[in-house]
Amino acid sequence: MMLKGLTAQYLLRRTFRVEAGHTVLVHAAAGGVGLILTQWAKHLGATVIGTVGSPEKARLARANGADHVIDYSSSGFADHVREITKGEGVDVVYDGIGKTTFEGSLDSLRPFGHFVSFGAASGPIPPFDITTLAIKGSLYATWPLLPAHLARREDVLAMSKDLFDVVASGAVKIPVHARLPLSEAAEAHRRLEGRRTTGAMVLLP
Repeated sequence: MMLKGLTAQYLLRRTFRVEAGHTVLVHAAAGGVGLILTQWAKHLGATVIGTVGSPEKARLARANGADHVIDYSSSGFADHVREITKGEGVDVVYDGIGKTTFEGSLDSLRPFGHFVSFGAASGPIPPFDITTLAIKGSLYATWPLLPAHLARREDVLAMSKDLFDVVASGAVKIPVHARLPLSEAAEAHRRLEGRRTTGAMVLLP
């Protein structure tokens, strides 16, 4: 809960403060961070568009609050986003995928929208010309890190309270969909690499 939940907290409440009426795009919406982001953003009143990699993950994302679900492995997910938003685009993209989704993420944003990167599951984003952000709508792009947000004790306490409150209220549930003995850590890595995981996977000693 702490690592993934605090990541969701700073993304939703500090990096881009999601409010009722916003439309957000969450990549890997059935993943550990993605499921928390989806639930929390929905709780805040946002319209949530989630991308996933399989029908099973699509069902899971919908069950956790996604209003619309797109298979990001299909070409042109940005076109689907534009269709859903009637051509306007989303206010913010939360992108933990990286290389394969970067260009489409920018194309999914409305003018002055925020591209927020927090991971690179498909590989690092290649260097790009910063004027691309101007051309695509005077966009903002950032890659914040959790340790920077936890540098001061008062922030640790405030962020943790925010997380605890939303979990205790029942608005956000922390999903654990697989438990494996520590001796099967290699299998856990194979599942991660094969994109066969949803939510959190816990290794037990």
